[in-house]
Amino acid sequence: MTSNHLLLHSGIEPSTKLAYRARERAVKEILDNGFPYSRKLSAHTSCVNALTFSSDGRWLASAGDDPLVMLWDFHQDDLQQPSCGFIGHKANVFALAFSASNHYLYSGDTDKTIYKYDVTRWSSNLTTPGRPISSYHRHRDSVRSLSSHPANDDILLSASEDGRILLHDSRVTSTNGAQGTLETKFELTSVQFHPVMHDLFVTGDARGDVCLKDARMAFDTSVKSKGTVQMYCTSLSKQGVDHLYRTEIGSVTFDKNGTKLAVHMLHYLPTIYALTDPLPLATCSGRNLPDGTPVSPNQRTYANSCTIKHGSFGGPGLSTDEYYSAGSDDFRGYIWKIPDLETLRLNRERVSAKQWNDAPTGDKRVGFTPQMSCARSVPVELSTPVCRLTGHRSIVNTTLFHPQWPLIVTSGIERHILLHSPLPSSPCTESLPLTSQAVRELPEDNPEDRVRFIHALAYGRLDGEDEDDKETIALFDQIIRNEDEEVEARRNLMGQVPASDSDSESDYDQRPWSQDDLPM
Repeated sequence: MTSNHLLLHSGIEPSTKLAYRARERAVKEILDNGFPYSRKLSAHTSCVNALTFSSDGRWLASAGDDPLVMLWDFHQDDLQQPSCGFIGHKANVFALAFSASNHYLYSGDTDKTIYKYDVTRWSSNLTTPGRPISSYHRHRDSVRSLSSHPANDDILLSASEDGRILLHDSRVTSTNGAQGTLETKFELTSVQFHPVMHDLFVTGDARGDVCLKDARMAFDTSVKSKGTVQMYCTSLSKQGVDHLYRTEIGSVTFDKNGTKLAVHMLHYLPTIYALTDPLPLATCSGRNLPDGTPVSPNQRTYANSCTIKHGSFGGPGLSTDEYYSAGSDDFRGYIWKIPDLETLRLNRERVSAKQWNDAPTGDKRVGFTPQMSCARSVPVELSTPVCRLTGHRSIVNTTLFHPQWPLIVTSGIERHILLHSPLPSSPCTESLPLTSQAVRELPEDNPEDRVRFIHALAYGRLDGEDEDDKETIALFDQIIRNEDEEVEARRNLMGQVPASDSDSESDYDQRPWSQDDLPM
């Protein structure tokens, strides 16, 4: 049967199908060539902790330590400034979420507060920023993550360090509490609704658990499972080490079809799972340069040890999200191309417990397993990124694909957002310059930076030096140096909490790995 016969059998006109395939090839070619052009988007006065796009791609919301919330209009011809700002927060903002129709924007801060803004009321006059139309004060600790229901503007999930997932429904007028409460023993760090099956959501916590839950059961206190329909294995095993480890989950995110999810584990690599498979399929590393050349041992590469990282799937113009991006402690962002799930399954390695334990001493692979007595699953390592994003002078915390256009935005401990593009012009930008590929070297400890470090801890930035974020950069330079000296965190996983063979609700004793035990 010819290709045209197959197209006719599918019910799609051959010309339409072929045009779509040609468009997909063109988009992939553009994305595979990287994002060499960029522009700084400057309006915040401190670290930018959170970024989110509206589903239609028009609005980028940003927030951080200011603690302002900004809206950037991607329907402008040449985007350079925010269109409006929102006020209300009195503490650092770490979570943002647009409602299903993009009518509302939710934001959460470290002062336990969630605000709701009406995006349709924005003012083009930045001297009169918008105020929240309502607020929630139901958490007892920092709000780490927000997720709006994909089809209902009024429903919101929030995750907090108080160990609770709260379900908010603004149609209910009662102010006595949330409309649903899921209590756990550990600090919650991440929550996200499934983009297609709206009764499902995923959670991540500080103990290392990643769980897929059903909202129809999760908030019913009589259900012992707390709505868990899938637990993803995050227990790490290193050959030659006789115990397992878990580490804090920084963030969990779905791709746009909900067929796969990415988990950021502190001190480890971004890890890719299929929705229905508890064992990981792939890890994303910076072991090689984009051209395939191995990174030399003295060069800094992908690491996640110092800050909270939020990555994103992307595939603008494609039917699936074929790329994943993440920020790194080496002052870069990384983009990897994710093979199809079946290819990853076929190439994932399974090693019996005996083979694992009998491996030569020099073999230091890391695998995943629920118990010491079980086989190890060794996911495929995606060691060659499509490209590395430069332009930042310090740690990159957040990378976010535009939902429709081949653009990506990044932010971190600096006050600037960087807009990256594969071309010098786009639907919302003109004449973008090439981004310097040079990356600032981490300086040796010196008296001047030590003064800045102490000043940043005590007072914040020095007067007159705001433009360069010098105090903030000095602060995080010292944090990176401390991490390097203690555990070589740029290349290695550092176990914080050892996993046991008991069930997921059991407590864990602290048992950090020694220097010689570190994997990779």
